[in-house]
Amino acid sequence: MTTKHSTLHQQIRNLAKTKKAIILAHNYQPAQIQDVADLCGDSLEMSIKAAATDADIIVCCGVRFMAETAAILCPDKIVLMPNPAAGCPMAAMVTPEALLKRKGDLGGIPVITYVNSSAAVKAVSDICCTSANVIKVVNALKEDEVLMAPDRNLALYAAANTDKKVHLWEGYCPFHNDLSVEAVKASKSAHPQALFVAHPECRPEVLELADSIQSTSGMIQFAGESSADQFIIGTEIGLLHALSKAHPAKTFFPVSDQLICPDMKKTRLQDIWNCLKNMSGRVLVEEAVRIKAMDAVKKMINIK
Repeated sequence: MTTKHSTLHQQIRNLAKTKKAIILAHNYQPAQIQDVADLCGDSLEMSIKAAATDADIIVCCGVRFMAETAAILCPDKIVLMPNPAAGCPMAAMVTPEALLKRKGDLGGIPVITYVNSSAAVKAVSDICCTSANVIKVVNALKEDEVLMAPDRNLALYAAANTDKKVHLWEGYCPFHNDLSVEAVKASKSAHPQALFVAHPECRPEVLELADSIQSTSGMIQFAGESSADQFIIGTEIGLLHALSKAHPAKTFFPVSDQLICPDMKKTRLQDIWNCLKNMSGRVLVEEAVRIKAMDAVKKMINIK
């Protein structure tokens, strides 16, 4: 960390303490953002942890749907987003109106929506899911057919692990979706002793090459529990920092240096300082939307 970053880091920590704020960072954030945060994790994990704290302010270092999820779960707290321009291309691939129409066309079957979606989309969904619990959520529903949005690759992964019929929404994460079989094979050839761990947002043909399929938090846990000491990581490269911090004795390789989400890299230390100092970038969810979205999220959380 440079002297400039070190000084700003400490100033942010002091200001957060003064303002009784908690700083959350997604596992894909730049290393200096993860290092200044109180808590790092996946999108839902961050919000659940924040809801359990006594902080007055949540600073959400991630993309907009993550800040919205924090606002859904923590209505009594002020949620700030350091860089409000950070969005999610996949979340933008579905609207509430289009989702309701598709549900109607399919006879009103349950809609399972990935937490990587807007509050408005969650609000018209029956239940949410994460990449870690998607199979459990699908199998917990009594209906034989479900509609999953917005990630078709996550839906295909779920469909391969259930007897139910899963209808797809044609959305995807541009970066996971672009990971090719050729890139994976090249990385496996370059690191023959390493296990390949893939995120379920990758295409099915990529998942077939994986030694394990895990969410971001699942990858950190898997690396700790595995007897292997080398891993090829099939997700956004920001996770390598979290993995190396959690397991410094092990070695992690990116499956491709192309797995970079520009939106996840938009947040800077100065952005965090500015939003805390000026109380800027507040994220609000309309109460009528928040209540419905909260219901879909809570149904997921309550599945054991």
